[in-house]
Amino acid sequence: MTAVVREAIRHEHWGQCVSIRNGSIELLATLDFGPRIIHLSSEGGSNLFFEDRNGEMVQSGEAFAPVGGGSWKNYGGHRLWTSPERIPRTTYPDNDPVQWEKVGDNGIVLRAAKERWNQVTKEIEIRIDHAGPHVAVIHRVTNEGAWPIRFAPWALSVMGAGGRAILPMAGKDTGLLPNRRFILWPYSRLNDPRITFTESELIVDQGEGPTPYKIGIDNESGWAAYSNHGDTFIKRYRPVPGGEYPDFGVSFEMYTNSSMLEMETLGEYREVESGETVVHEETWQLVKGLDLRKPPHAEAVQMLKHYVKD
Repeated sequence: MTAVVREAIRHEHWGQCVSIRNGSIELLATLDFGPRIIHLSSEGGSNLFFEDRNGEMVQSGEAFAPVGGGSWKNYGGHRLWTSPERIPRTTYPDNDPVQWEKVGDNGIVLRAAKERWNQVTKEIEIRIDHAGPHVAVIHRVTNEGAWPIRFAPWALSVMGAGGRAILPMAGKDTGLLPNRRFILWPYSRLNDPRITFTESELIVDQGEGPTPYKIGIDNESGWAAYSNHGDTFIKRYRPVPGGEYPDFGVSFEMYTNSSMLEMETLGEYREVESGETVVHEETWQLVKGLDLRKPPHAEAVQMLKHYVKD
């Protein structure tokens, strides 16, 4: 059994961070702000997550007056939000230091300060396999206020430029009734050249496009994949059949612009009592050497199916 290494380090750009690795996969989370998992790669490999090192993606202005001003910064990496999307509730500036501690012999937990205006606290627990390239990522949002609030937990992985995303489409035979939903945002164009529909998958080749593009799907299979730098990242979650979700009822959303691509999973949309904690879990797998960017779409799907069997 390989030992899992967990240690605080100082990153040349992001400052205080905590590293967790096992000789197969490595992750890096920020401590000066967050909680954010800013780096994900095979051991010694390239980061699959997007990093906004130049601070180009920032939201600020009068809409942030209720939370004391300031600005929300994209930073990149993997983050935890709540849905439906509202400013400044969703984009509450996560610029304060994060506390961390070890969990068991293979994990860490990241705890953010309480969001005073929202009256919630957020934490992300990371548990890494002792030897293999698998990670459990457990998201928790606690209602710290005096009365119930309604939201869905929302986990967003921001992937770097130049990769290819593959998303499964619903395939249940419902006869004369519809069996899938495609939810589009106002800026999305149906003829976006980055988007390809196959018989059973949606494929997105990240790059320059006419506008940003966002789509929501049912994703009954509960997985999504993104290939870049010669490796492939697979994230899984457990959608609830018939569950209530925001954004016309979809549990998975994908957003892309010219700089990055987001793979977003959601938990159920419901009323959360005072003091109650909502939990939303993803499992991650990194397949080293599986490059799905260059093959034709059908071939890339076949290469991936070995790893995403139901």
